[in-house]
Amino acid sequence: MKKYKAIIYDIDGTVLNTLNMNMYPLIKIIKEETGEDWTFEDVLKFAPYPGMKVMEELQVKDKEKTYARWVKYVNEYEEGATLYDGFEDVFKAFDGKIIQAVVSAKTTKQYQIDFVDKGLDQYMQVAILADDTDKHKPDPEPLFECLKRINVKPSEAIYIGDALSDYLASQNAHMDFGYAKWGSVSSKGIDEPTYIFETPLELLKLL
Repeated sequence: MKKYKAIIYDIDGTVLNTLNMNMYPLIKIIKEETGEDWTFEDVLKFAPYPGMKVMEELQVKDKEKTYARWVKYVNEYEEGATLYDGFEDVFKAFDGKIIQAVVSAKTTKQYQIDFVDKGLDQYMQVAILADDTDKHKPDPEPLFECLKRINVKPSEAIYIGDALSDYLASQNAHMDFGYAKWGSVSSKGIDEPTYIFETPLELLKLL
């Protein structure tokens, strides 16, 4: 395997299992807004979408208000965001040997709750979040912004993600892509990832 100067992670579905905490509250919102009963499988297609895009797709009446209510339910969800098994070891193993960073569509507030409060940000040199760029994945801008801040060329970094938008963002940035299969809802369109990783611990092969 190629040696990299930097490893950049997506968060949701890659480092953190946030599927349940996002999807079950969404089912509740859909029921409240439309009266329809959706299954977990039905809402999975929304998993990779930014929150407001979900509201647009569902054509809810007051998007801002409904989105705020969804966020409230998400943060009340008991299970919360859980770290995928093995990541604690991965972060520690890479610490000091390779630059670690985050590029995620999360808001700063959500990043604080899901990531910083768990003490995971200590391993990250940079975090590029929703508010840091005008354009978002699959546009390469968030990845370019991250590379600029850590002073690394696209060819010297790998992006680890679980969704099609992550894969396309890496391609558009001419960066290698590691497909995080453990958290992925669908591999549709992720045709030629540089590497496929079945578990977080397999990332240690990159050392």
